[in-house]
Amino acid sequence: MTFTTAEKASITSIRSKVAGHESDIGAEALERLFLSFPQTKTYFSHFDLSHGSKDLQNHGGKVVKAIGSAAQHLDDLDYALSSLSELHAHKLRVDPGNFRLLSHAIQVTLAIHFPIQFTADAQAAWDKFLSAVSSILVSKYR
Repeated sequence: MTFTTAEKASITSIRSKVAGHESDIGAEALERLFLSFPQTKTYFSHFDLSHGSKDLQNHGGKVVKAIGSAAQHLDDLDYALSSLSELHAHKLRVDPGNFRLLSHAIQVTLAIHFPIQFTADAQAAWDKFLSAVSSILVSKYR
């Protein structure tokens, strides 16, 4: 997937605002995911899923940091996400549909935290980006 210069700028701009707040934003996105789609909690039965828990902070931070890293490799997302794709497909066996749900939760969280910067154009760029990330993460399932 290719991104326009404007899309890259939108993705990079929001990513830079998230930097340093990955754990908080990630935990909030996971909480939103679990509240909106309770079936997604099945992969986290060993986690404390209470508001602000250390488990949500740690895993949410890992997720958002991985997305931030991918955002730095927009011209080669396949390479940037290859190890995560293998992990999720072969070891964790996450339901592929959950990536789309998490993408939505992340976008809502970004819109709440950055209402001025998360314009319609930025949302469209992030939707395209997270769709590409999701697609790559499920590519090893085939």
